[in-house]
Amino acid sequence: MTLAETVLENRIRVLRAEKRVSQADLAEAIEVSRKTISTIEVGRFVPSTVIALKLAAYFAVPVEDIFWLSNRSAQA
Repeated sequence: MTLAETVLENRIRVLRAEKRVSQADLAEAIEVSRKTISTIEVGRFVPSTVIALKLAAYFAVPVEDIFWLSNRSAQA
């Protein structure tokens, strides 16, 4: 049996690289911990709407340019 798992993907790491900002600097700018940025980047944590909007404002892009949903298949 195959199950579809919806995953929240993001491009925070790419945006940080383009802007040459560290996880710590980004975290300070949007008032979260560096670990929060790290766990969002690798997909272990789904950010709140507030955090997502703060990230979009920081990078001056729509939220949809940072986050999107994708389906991954998993064996059950």
